[in-house]
Amino acid sequence: MIKESGKGKIAVIGERNISLGFKLIGIADSYDEEGQTGIKLLMDLMNSKEYSMILVSESFKEHMDRKLLSTVETSTNPLIMFIPLPGIRNEESLSELAKRVLGIDLNR
Repeated sequence: MIKESGKGKIAVIGERNISLGFKLIGIADSYDEEGQTGIKLLMDLMNSKEYSMILVSESFKEHMDRKLLSTVETSTNPLIMFIPLPGIRNEESLSELAKRVLGIDLNR
């Protein structure tokens, strides 16, 4: 079982192949949700203050308005990370993540 760090836990929300994979490596709070149902669950988990990190399928971005996407992308408590769908190459680099979350440009 993966140990949750510090004060919170880790959750995963996404399509079945994403949530099942994380469940198999020991993240018990892995939810098989998509679309608006998944967005509602994401908001509930964010507001619960139980989680220090929430991993979310990249496909959720297309169901979010600009304001919600901005809120999610800049959240640090909990930290929200988007997981790319298998076969789709839209991965965020470490430098892009640092710039988005921390405001630090690692390329300078």
